[in-house]
Amino acid sequence: MIDVVNLCKDYTLKRKEPGLKGAFKGLVNPGIEKIHAVADLSFHIDAGEIVGFIGPNGAGKSTTIKMMSGILTPSSGSVLINGADITKHRKEVVRNIGVVFGQRTQLNWDLRLGESFELLKHIYQIDQKDYDRTIDELDSILGIKEIINQPVRQMSLGQRVKGDLVASMLHSPKVLFLDEPTIGLDVSSKYALRKFIKEINKLRQTTVILTTHDLGDIQELCERLIIINHGVMMEDGNLSEIVDRIAPYKTLVVEFYDEKAPEANFCEMIEHSGNIAKYKFMKKDTTAADIIADLSKRQTIKDVSIEEAGIDDIIKIAYGH
Repeated sequence: MIDVVNLCKDYTLKRKEPGLKGAFKGLVNPGIEKIHAVADLSFHIDAGEIVGFIGPNGAGKSTTIKMMSGILTPSSGSVLINGADITKHRKEVVRNIGVVFGQRTQLNWDLRLGESFELLKHIYQIDQKDYDRTIDELDSILGIKEIINQPVRQMSLGQRVKGDLVASMLHSPKVLFLDEPTIGLDVSSKYALRKFIKEINKLRQTTVILTTHDLGDIQELCERLIIINHGVMMEDGNLSEIVDRIAPYKTLVVEFYDEKAPEANFCEMIEHSGNIAKYKFMKKDTTAADIIADLSKRQTIKDVSIEEAGIDDIIKIAYGH
């Protein structure tokens, strides 16, 4: 569904020295610096995938999304949506794209929500029967009819996000780009958004590309993860496989009956507080059962639990590469 090939985006930045002297010097001989926002990015996304597209602030995520959705023109490289180059066939391609930016809205501030939908219906030339069916379908997921007669300016942030989600799907796009859609949302609104993504992917096989800093979104929705930093690809693959490769360890938490915590073979004690100790071990070297058996010979164990490497740990390690 999506092919990104050697995608690059460069910006030219003028550097000016401080003070009046710097201002005059900048007029005569301005310092020019080229910024590589995205550098030689390539990946393929199949139809029906939900892909987490993540990275730290300034990594190039939003720039890439804007190029993939036709808002920005690449400096070089190409983006193919369902086989069509979005730069060369923009009008044709954008009919198959829906976009939601968490910090911006495509709803008209001065209209009721339903009127914003009607406006989009005419822009996309959607048949009335298709429009009514889509509204009914999305209402079953988001309950949008409860607020459809409400003015957009009077809506809460969560209600506006719901409205933007419906607006992005009115023309039944094959691809949905969600750029930081959960910014500022409360728990119930996040739940509604995640439910929407799952349902729309299941019902329509919509391909979803999600950029987010909310690690809960990634764990809840995405099997595949693409990580970029400084516009360069860092990781691309199955979420669990990336976790195993970047953080191939587990942590065994052991509660003893007293405060003595013995060392054990093939692991490292990383924390000891009171009668609880944590042992970090590599999954390829040993198992939790072997460590528990070894520790029980040295000290009486009250309880045990195992902690997998969290997604936040994975992201921190990946960003540091």
